[in-house]
Amino acid sequence: MLPYVVIAGRPNVGKSTLFNRLIRKNKALTHDRPGVTRDRLYGVVRSDDRMFALVDTGGLVLDNRDEVEKEIFSQVEEAIEAADLILLVVDGRQGLLRLDEQLAEMLRQSNKPVHLAVNKVDGSEKSPLAAADFYSLGLDLTTVSAAHGHNISGLLDDILAKLPQTGPSEDQEKNKGLKLSFLGRPNVGKSSLLNAVSGECRVMVSSTAGTTRDCVDVTVERNDRKYTFIDTAGVRRRTTISDDLERFSVLSALKSSKRSDVVFLVLDALSRVVAQDKKLLAFLDREKTPFIVLVNKMDLVPRSEQGKLREVFKHELGFCSHAPVVYTSAVTRAGLGGMIPLAEKLWKQCQIRVGTGELNRLVKEATSRHQPPLVKGRRAKIYYLTQASSNPPEFVFFVNNPELLKPSYKKYLEKQIRKLFRLDMTPLRLVFRSSHS
Repeated sequence: MLPYVVIAGRPNVGKSTLFNRLIRKNKALTHDRPGVTRDRLYGVVRSDDRMFALVDTGGLVLDNRDEVEKEIFSQVEEAIEAADLILLVVDGRQGLLRLDEQLAEMLRQSNKPVHLAVNKVDGSEKSPLAAADFYSLGLDLTTVSAAHGHNISGLLDDILAKLPQTGPSEDQEKNKGLKLSFLGRPNVGKSSLLNAVSGECRVMVSSTAGTTRDCVDVTVERNDRKYTFIDTAGVRRRTTISDDLERFSVLSALKSSKRSDVVFLVLDALSRVVAQDKKLLAFLDREKTPFIVLVNKMDLVPRSEQGKLREVFKHELGFCSHAPVVYTSAVTRAGLGGMIPLAEKLWKQCQIRVGTGELNRLVKEATSRHQPPLVKGRRAKIYYLTQASSNPPEFVFFVNNPELLKPSYKKYLEKQIRKLFRLDMTPLRLVFRSSHS
């Protein structure tokens, strides 16, 4: 296991900016509004031959009765319990506040090593003055500017000096599994499904839509393989996105779906397939993203109505019929056991390579069984077929004139490829080129 470093602190001291700076990615949402980060975010920091896991947590507010704040506090407590080092972040511009003192005292009681990062200090000449108040906390400290990168290397050195030695990075990345993300509208049960699959309360769940704002990574180990699940913010219709923060969340959710190996698109069994679901389906189909549809909340559908409901979803999802559909319940755990094996099977199909000889035998058999229809007295002629790439598989047809091929005949050719090579789940990209171009 990698050493585990947890970033903690009160709201709006720059924890997420520091997290992004250390992992060298814009993974956590940053905003000048306090309380943007709510769930734990996970990343890996690499420095020469050393690595450690870094966890960003929500801003801590003690003695707050708000339910969301209580959930944040619970999330931070769980992260601290597993930590090898706690990085307490404070604001060097504001100076030492009473809440900083309270948090430092609370973290001392965890009996875990604590290092102080005095953030928002933009130059070495300002460091002694900015740090002066914080020495009273009795913690080792480093002054940094996460926004401008000042002294980040010094902070890294201080962190590594307090962590146990680890082996080469290659050893840490063995048996790496797939990246699997949950995508869907708000409140369809994405976070509940992730918690059910992982077997832990790793992500905040609330009946209030929009609780998840960041894209949250959770690692799950199955059969000696480590899978990274990504919980994303609910994707609303554009007209209902009320502020810039939620707009960032939606863009981040769509971006996360593109960096995943397989996407789980979560639909609500009770609301069937609504317009926004169809837009997300069209987005995934257009981008040729491997995805599996999870129809969640089946525990709320009476058994007598489930057969009819399945027929409704089969009809509504007909335009992307290659996508597998699993009927699930985060409450009863129905359908959850097969999610990872199905994702592995889908991913394996995405990697397939087919020889040109096999493909051209397919073309010969398919065209002799069903010739391309005449278009204005002319008929398309397919000269040969080759596979250009995989993930997803892309097949290029060289023809006399691509405009002579009707969409219905292209669909016929796709069905023949799927049937012969058993590609029933992967998205396919078919390209038709003139043999003279």
